[in-house]
Amino acid sequence: MSEVSERVLSSKVSDYVGKKVTLKGWVNIRRDHGKLIFFDLRDKDGLVQVVVIPSSSGKAYEAAQDIRPEYVVQVLGKVNRRPEGTINKALASGTVEVEAEAIKVLSASDTPPIDVTTDGLEIGEDLRLKYRFLDLRRSRMQDNIRKRHKIIKEIRDFLDKEGFIEVETPILTKSTPEGARDYIVPSRLEKGKFYALPQSPQQYKQLLMVAGVEKYFQIARCFRDEDTRSDRQPEFTQLDLEISFVQREDVMEINEKLLIYLVKTLYPDKKIQKIPFPKLSFKEAVEKYGSDRPDLREDKDDPNLLAFCWIIDFPFFEKTEEGGWTFTHNPFSAPEPKYMEMLMKKENVGEIIASQYDIVLNGFEIGGGSIRNHRPEALEKVFEVMGYDKKTINENFGHMLRAFSYGAPPHGGIAWGLDRLIAVLQSQETIREVIPFAKTGEGRDLMMESPSIVSDKQLRELGLKIGK
Repeated sequence: MSEVSERVLSSKVSDYVGKKVTLKGWVNIRRDHGKLIFFDLRDKDGLVQVVVIPSSSGKAYEAAQDIRPEYVVQVLGKVNRRPEGTINKALASGTVEVEAEAIKVLSASDTPPIDVTTDGLEIGEDLRLKYRFLDLRRSRMQDNIRKRHKIIKEIRDFLDKEGFIEVETPILTKSTPEGARDYIVPSRLEKGKFYALPQSPQQYKQLLMVAGVEKYFQIARCFRDEDTRSDRQPEFTQLDLEISFVQREDVMEINEKLLIYLVKTLYPDKKIQKIPFPKLSFKEAVEKYGSDRPDLREDKDDPNLLAFCWIIDFPFFEKTEEGGWTFTHNPFSAPEPKYMEMLMKKENVGEIIASQYDIVLNGFEIGGGSIRNHRPEALEKVFEVMGYDKKTINENFGHMLRAFSYGAPPHGGIAWGLDRLIAVLQSQETIREVIPFAKTGEGRDLMMESPSIVSDKQLRELGLKIGK
């Protein structure tokens, strides 16, 4: 009998009937049936049943008596077809079993504080997050993180074929007023000064358009120190994308094409309700559905139905609590062309419509973008409407105005909330189910126990002192 010494994927083990194989993985469940011992061995591809027979296994039988769930073991054995009546159609390897000849414990396990053989939804989330390295072993979570990988891979391959290049932008950047609160990082070498973690790569991607890149994308990490919400994370992932020499419809078209491609390639069982995606104005959506992210599914009980839609024609500005003006989406957006003169004169500000577009899926906003102001004088007017004086504008955004003064192409783009899109496609209730090492809704990492106190020495090096 030939021996297959390399690690064999459990889902392919049926190809080795009659041969010896070496398998490595975790003990999923162990069962004693009289003198026979059975256990399911789990690896990244699934499960395979191992049977240990005392008459033929020798030392393997002794080892099998001591192993427990979540032990990491190596099994040398022969692949046999299962007897009639014992076939498990729920498993890819359910027609076969491995008769163990030798078992080696590679790593013992304490009794796990959580059961990893279920879908985990019956377990308190705080406990799951504290033991995330165990929680991720369950098949549902493995499927989520592997599908996440495939979605990102398909995005990269698709955009590469469309002529985009992926460019990494800095994580340590400048704090500027873009809407959310920044996470700030103190500088050790320039005490009293701070970096900020990026809320998004917005300014960098526009500067890349000025630099002549023309078609950019990035799977980007973003950071926002926002108030707690159940489905919000301090750090999250975007598909960030920007294109030169485009109009609104051009950006919407390439994104719609990509979304359709992802669904058809990775989720063939899911149905897109309507192609091309419907377009609704902000006013129409709010008046008809009471929301600017309406759930347009004709059958909301169908988990495989995907109802995409575009929301367009957003107001550029809205009133603040103090009575001034702020942007509704992004200060770098351009108004629709017919409203440009109104912006330049700062007249009837509340009537200006932005070239903003949001993509909505089953009632969730999964992305938003706009055509940008590429003329420095127009961008400056936006900040003036918001009440900034020229000194403040130059301190915060002088680098953008300076760049736009050297021949900036018309450009526009979009950013997807990648975690949210994956959660909807995977039919998960929260984005935490598709983020491998998620934090709580309050922004705490229960596994690493952060945020945490730092030493007095670290504070002194940074020139910082904690006040009462």
